[in-house]
Amino acid sequence: MIDNRPMRVELAVLRHVEMPLKFRFRTSFGETSVKKFLLLELRGEGLSGWGECVAEEGPFYSPETISTASSILTSFLLPLVLGKSISSPEEFERLASRIRGNRMAKAAVECALRDFFAKAAGVPLGRSLGGSREKIEVGVSLGISPTPKETVENVRKHVAQGYRRIKLKIEPGSDHDRLSAVRDAFPDITLTVDANAAYTLAQAEALRALDAFRLDYMEQPLHHEDLVAHAELARMLKTPICLDESIRSLADAKAAIHLGACQVINVKIGRVGGHGEAVRIHDAARAAGVPVWCGGMLEAGIGRAHNVAIASLPGFSKPGDTSSSSRYFEEDIVAPALEAADGLMPVPKGPGIGVAIRPDVLSRVTTGIQELRA
Repeated sequence: MIDNRPMRVELAVLRHVEMPLKFRFRTSFGETSVKKFLLLELRGEGLSGWGECVAEEGPFYSPETISTASSILTSFLLPLVLGKSISSPEEFERLASRIRGNRMAKAAVECALRDFFAKAAGVPLGRSLGGSREKIEVGVSLGISPTPKETVENVRKHVAQGYRRIKLKIEPGSDHDRLSAVRDAFPDITLTVDANAAYTLAQAEALRALDAFRLDYMEQPLHHEDLVAHAELARMLKTPICLDESIRSLADAKAAIHLGACQVINVKIGRVGGHGEAVRIHDAARAAGVPVWCGGMLEAGIGRAHNVAIASLPGFSKPGDTSSSSRYFEEDIVAPALEAADGLMPVPKGPGIGVAIRPDVLSRVTTGIQELRA
């Protein structure tokens, strides 16, 4: 936590942004080729703090969408800080606590305030959160390929780039054959799968068959609201279960650990409402001996920088999803671009998120702007 004087927020700039991806990314939820998202800039005291809202166009990964987040931000969350002297990001968390849910919208404000206060203090965001690493291990998340052969070639490409963990998206009918082909080609890589809740407990035998592939963990196999079913499945599998969509708060994390519903946790800043809750989940999981890692939502540079900062904390002991920006985008909206080498991503050393906005690129990819003044 940063001990700093109250800071006054004078202006909020909410941008609608569209950035083409270099490839079509397919999961059990669907397919995307353009990343559409909201960027939030908070200005005051001669500084700007930046946050990226990871809500998507449709309510598939989360009930939140770009349009609902935009409405909640402008009508409820930003009025809590505009024209106010805010003493800390934790004060915003307290003010916003009476607004239920809408964690991705809350995270956009909280992240922008974290950047704002870290810049005011002249310290890197990661250090302000309790992080100490200069580099973090990163893996890569690969969408569902049409065939096992194409899956192997996609894995081969990313293994050659040095990523420390390969994660394959799976769904019923696109699982065992692809994993078998990948394990035959790469017997020793760290391999995981992510089902995005595509299976049911009735398909436990199909999931148990995946034990043969020596996975580091199996991510979110069952419905996101069903911790009891995950606990039952965990008792059937040799492969550890990792939870993603199920963990929306510290209370969810504690319940999942207590029930034995997971042995690993994927922490996403947007999904849990900001850095503050992410740190609390990290601390609870670490105390329970449960490793955590930082998940990705196809973030652009600002969201990616926030991910790198939180992943510098000591409990993030498994490689995360924050792979190189150039894997996703022809050009990013920040400089320097966040790039991994040999599976390691440097943690920016500058104040706040430690990267600078590229106004020319941001202007080209912005499709709409809304300014709210105190």
